[in-house]
Amino acid sequence: MMKKRKLGIIGGSGLYKIEGFKKMKWKKIKTAWGSPSDEILTAKLENEDICFIPRHARGHKINPSNINFRANIDALKQLDVTDIISVSAVGSLKESLSPGTFVIIDQFIDRTYARVKTFFDEEIVAHVSMAKPVSETLSECCRASLKKLNISHQVNGTYVAMEGPQFSTLAESNLYRSWNSDVIGMTNMPEAKLAREAEIRYCTIAMVTDYDCWHIDHNEVDVAMVIQTLKKNASNAQNMIKEIIKTFKDFSADKDPANDCLDTAIITDPKLRTKKTIKKLQYVAGRVLNKR
Repeated sequence: MMKKRKLGIIGGSGLYKIEGFKKMKWKKIKTAWGSPSDEILTAKLENEDICFIPRHARGHKINPSNINFRANIDALKQLDVTDIISVSAVGSLKESLSPGTFVIIDQFIDRTYARVKTFFDEEIVAHVSMAKPVSETLSECCRASLKKLNISHQVNGTYVAMEGPQFSTLAESNLYRSWNSDVIGMTNMPEAKLAREAEIRYCTIAMVTDYDCWHIDHNEVDVAMVIQTLKKNASNAQNMIKEIIKTFKDFSADKDPANDCLDTAIITDPKLRTKKTIKKLQYVAGRVLNKR
């Protein structure tokens, strides 16, 4: 039987001041992986409990490579989050995806190299499938919400995750375009991988803030350009999130690959799993590791 669904949102500053949120409270959560990016905002909207985490912290203090992705996902799991909507600013790699467009991501290319990408890095080894890295259920809900609100969007797209914090060189930008990728960002890996390991359904809404430097009009992307478009996107993003909160349970998640992916992922002999490591993984993988 599927447990009660609860939505978590990972995103930027414009999303924790949404009109209509009630019983708002910032909670400090401790994890075995260290501190999350920030306290987690718990709130209610139309009787739905939701959790929100600002991935760069309030005031944007944490650079992409230094985000404690493991702590963020573990903290949301501790708060019984079952579904995550990741709202992310991205650069466009296609002429057709102009600034202001929202893209419902369905694939990732992970080009990060300085980040810990798994909960299973000590003693207990697990290999989860990332063939279909996002939840079709949540993607369908996002599509319906954007369509209802008449927000310019594209269904499906490939997100290149780069290390950052610098923007791409022109050669890199053209390389990613040659791969037929749609957008480029710095934050969704290893976030999506860790959500899958924690058996949390995950979906990315990428908000295009600029054309990457390949574009003749954007040959030097700067922060002012990104912030200007982010501000324009903020009200659309807020309305989209409200609509998703109201409707995400209308879309069945019974067959989602994240639901029970750890059943076939953990390869380590049960006799070699210590209590210390099982305790560290209690929120992420307790469902499987605590089976007798």
